[in-house]
Amino acid sequence: MSENCFHCGQTIDKERVNFDEKSFCCNGCKSVYEILNMNDLGNFYEMNKSSGIRPNDDNTSQFDYLDTPEVFTKVTDFSEANTTLVTFKIPVIHCSSCIWLLESLQTLNKNINYSQVNFTRKNVQISFNHHELKLSELAKFLTNLGYKPVINLETADKKEEKYDKTLIVKLAIAGFAFGNGMFLSYPEYAEQVMGTTDYWMDTYKNLFRFMMFLLATPVVFYSASDYFKSAWFGLKNKIVNIDVPIVLGVIMLYGRSIYEVLTDYGPGYFDTLCGLLFFMLLGKLFQKRTYSALSYDRDYKSFYPIAVTKVDFEGKQQNILLNELNIGDRIMVRNQEIIPVDAILIQGEGNIDNSFITGESASIPKKPGDKIFAGGKQVGSVLELEVIKNVNQSYLTQLWNKEAFKKFETGLDTMTNDISKYFTFIILGITLISGIYWGQHDFEKMFQVVAAILIVACPCALALSAPFTLGHIMRILGRNKFYVKDTLTIEKLAKIDTLVFDKTGTITHNKKANVIFDGEEISEFDLKNLKSLLKNSNHPLSKSLYHFLEVKEEYFPIEKFVETPGKGYIGNVRGKNYKIGSATFIGQSSKNLETAVYISRDDIFLGKFIFTNEYRENMSEMFSELRDYQLNILSGDNSSEEVSLKALVPNVEKMKFNQSPEDKLNFIKELQDTQKKVAMLGDGLNDAGALKQSNVGIAVADDTHSFTPSSDVIMAGDRMNELKKYFDLSKDAIKIVKFTFAISFFYNIIGLSFAVTGHLSPLVAAILMPISSISVVIFTSIATWVRSAKYFKINQ
Repeated sequence: MSENCFHCGQTIDKERVNFDEKSFCCNGCKSVYEILNMNDLGNFYEMNKSSGIRPNDDNTSQFDYLDTPEVFTKVTDFSEANTTLVTFKIPVIHCSSCIWLLESLQTLNKNINYSQVNFTRKNVQISFNHHELKLSELAKFLTNLGYKPVINLETADKKEEKYDKTLIVKLAIAGFAFGNGMFLSYPEYAEQVMGTTDYWMDTYKNLFRFMMFLLATPVVFYSASDYFKSAWFGLKNKIVNIDVPIVLGVIMLYGRSIYEVLTDYGPGYFDTLCGLLFFMLLGKLFQKRTYSALSYDRDYKSFYPIAVTKVDFEGKQQNILLNELNIGDRIMVRNQEIIPVDAILIQGEGNIDNSFITGESASIPKKPGDKIFAGGKQVGSVLELEVIKNVNQSYLTQLWNKEAFKKFETGLDTMTNDISKYFTFIILGITLISGIYWGQHDFEKMFQVVAAILIVACPCALALSAPFTLGHIMRILGRNKFYVKDTLTIEKLAKIDTLVFDKTGTITHNKKANVIFDGEEISEFDLKNLKSLLKNSNHPLSKSLYHFLEVKEEYFPIEKFVETPGKGYIGNVRGKNYKIGSATFIGQSSKNLETAVYISRDDIFLGKFIFTNEYRENMSEMFSELRDYQLNILSGDNSSEEVSLKALVPNVEKMKFNQSPEDKLNFIKELQDTQKKVAMLGDGLNDAGALKQSNVGIAVADDTHSFTPSSDVIMAGDRMNELKKYFDLSKDAIKIVKFTFAISFFYNIIGLSFAVTGHLSPLVAAILMPISSISVVIFTSIATWVRSAKYFKINQ
């Protein structure tokens, strides 16, 4: 009796290695088993039986070339300080345990920071310390685990994937066979329908049948190969997917047709089989195009109105869209802003925080002439950079796959998959019962009935409804300046019951404020210096004060810039040391409850700018519309405007002032501990922690659209009063998805009733299947358009 290897599951033919009361087919499998157990990763074998990959026996010295500087630069995605990111293509990734192991690499090697698998693309992105672990050693390490990376010119070039025309070729072959098969089967149909027999046709009918067999064979074994592969992959991993009943139907029709031709019992169903697969592939092509469209729309450039400050050679500044940047342009990046494109530092003291890219919080100093990767965040004074790569070539375009953006799977997708799984078992049961019944009553008809059931019950429309509906909603929300990151966020928005608003910069204007200066007159020299320093901060009060100071805009280099979040910042301008911030930060005492920015120069107090916030338009109506939600307001300012805020929001649940970024985050946690679903609305900077902690983080932006990795949504500040509409449309989207589920079930119930009773042919079933998908798409398109028209003007 043959025995299988405990690790890889392959049959032990020659070498047998016994270890820990287990048998292995080679020392490589035994070594991997030892590595996993030494690092407490024994769950690998519990997740999926026989799921291991046998280590490759090739000489791993073949990877030494990866350490050559030219090759290293070409293969890696990002490399700076101690951290390098590389994406390896690993074709043998095939199941959940492979993903689990490859995403646990940091527990096997201390020099690996994290790893992330993209299952559909069969690749893994790894962050590692290249000073302690060479790139070649990393490749060898993966190979020894049984996951040998494929490295060639194609993978190193990192070109955009070209459209795969294989499906179109398969569809064309099926269409050719279907059309010609119908023509060749004409003599059989003429004889059956008209009852006439032509001598010539009768003489050559066997030739026609053989030609139909030749036409159908490549359709079955090539055009339908994806269905066979999918069904086998599922069964091999003990999963019964939706392609299993389809494959059974195809095999049954093909086998029955061969039997009829060989025994001269009849012409078989070759033409029907070709037509069946043609229409199924047509539906698959339609679905693939749909998913491709949705994938394109989910690209971050389609949703985030990321603007950058372009600087010409005369020093004039202009805010432009990120995708309008060209190589050679110069841009300005302020404190706490993300570097939007790969660039060279021209002016300023760079202090780049790459935690957004690498997951490590260490900052890297940069001097003029150094290259800075997109995705790094400047911590310090303003920088002037020269663009060296377009946005679609920069590393920023890969950031949405980073660990920082990992989300839990949407409940809708889980529900779809669960329904499809149970639906398949139900269909197989119905097929078995129907087959037994018709086998006893009409053996010939049994084949048609079974094939029709297996085909008409394919839940393609069911799988298509959720992503297509939510994809439409994402586009509609984006057109109305509510930029949602992914479809999961729409589902979360529909479940929100508690709203938390930051005050400054969120329900108040960033630029508009009534400002009064209290102190001795400030010289123009100091005002120009202060304006240069204010330009480095993204705090709403700093922005307001920057626009309030009426002096000629000149930029002077900032040295030793240090910001203390929530308090203020320090910097040297033209030999003078300035402090801008709260009273305690400057060393003054605040006598009254007021919102003010205090200024000092060389530790000499100059005065304070007192702000009276100006609220956004129609805030009272907005809070009134949100009466079904629990409303809370947080502010880093003092309680000077508590009375006016209570008048503005009479139904407020809690109102807290003097809140630090940590206080805001802890407040969100407290709400979530009481089972509340919380949406936080903030300016996306000081509120970053609270935005990330909340169920849905909504960053409110005006003219400067800072890239905010912690937020799920970016919305335009001038659309704040339409917040209720965004929430209502998200709820309607979930209702539409559920209704499309009902439509899919209706199609299947009607189709099954005809198929089981023998009144539905396999060909008609194959035609109905893509029609059901098309009708679902048409319905969801119309439904989302109608619901959006209820809330927004449809002028796009």
